[in-house]
Amino acid sequence: MQLTEKHKQYWQKNLRLTGTLLAIWFVVTFVIGWFARDLQSIKILGFPFSFYMGAQGSLIIYVLIIWYYARAMGKLDREYDVHEGDE
Repeated sequence: MQLTEKHKQYWQKNLRLTGTLLAIWFVVTFVIGWFARDLQSIKILGFPFSFYMGAQGSLIIYVLIIWYYARAMGKLDREYDVHEGDE
């Protein structure tokens, strides 16, 4: 099956979005944990930044990533007319 130029554009945008969001996930999950001791001096609501990110900050970012991905993919699907129904 040959992909049309429209399909290639769709997948390129899809992969770019997924890659960007995975990079954000990686930073939040691993990089902040790796530099936790260095980030102790930053305080959020009276707690060290690394503790706050571990307790709830990263969870908030994960939910925002999921929300943004669903919203962006819905928009992209409608743009390339591959959406499911009129939901």
